[in-house]
Amino acid sequence: MPGGASSGGSAARLLSIGQVLSQLSPEFSDISPSKLRFLEERGLVSPARTQSGYRKFSNADVERLRLVLAMQRDCYLPLNVIKQYLHDVDAGLNPPMPGGTTATVPSMLGGARRFSRNDLLSETGATAQLLNDAISASLVTATETYGDGAVGVLKALVELQKVGIEPRHLRGFRAAADREVGLIESALLPIARRNTVSSRAQIAERAAEISGQLEIVRGSLIRAALGTLAP
Repeated sequence: MPGGASSGGSAARLLSIGQVLSQLSPEFSDISPSKLRFLEERGLVSPARTQSGYRKFSNADVERLRLVLAMQRDCYLPLNVIKQYLHDVDAGLNPPMPGGTTATVPSMLGGARRFSRNDLLSETGATAQLLNDAISASLVTATETYGDGAVGVLKALVELQKVGIEPRHLRGFRAAADREVGLIESALLPIARRNTVSSRAQIAERAAEISGQLEIVRGSLIRAALGTLAP
């Protein structure tokens, strides 16, 4: 499978789970051995195995994992959507990145992008005041570096500002998101009570899937309401 460790690579160029965690944990604080095993079980990455059965990851495996984790964190995509995207990339296609942008194999292997505050403003065309207002309205979280999720939100806010919609008008979005998270937490409570290694990995996957279904319902309601605007 493309993206897995090459059987021709020397052991010196391959990484253990611990080495992979040390590379990914600065960007993904919740990464753990159980999550890596879970992603392997779901077919998102295929590390090589030593004769003793230990997993060994190539650099391409690490970048693939970085992309998967970033798509989960920044775009809230379920693993089945991410897996289909990677399958199409592995097949030599140039599929649209879930969420609307296009991506190629080189961009995928380059890993998820991170932006400083100034880079974020330059990338989105937003003013410093708009970013401050977005942070104040809890639409963007203040941090040292920002991911593609923040880029998408800020670009949308730039366009909304052109028609008079400011971040302060969207404060209710944070409250709605918090209520939605509460629903997801309640739905996942039976799994959380097991408190096992596998259950913790399942929670992350099921949460993304439930969020995706709620997004479908929300989008349908909005489209139906918009239909009443036209005479």
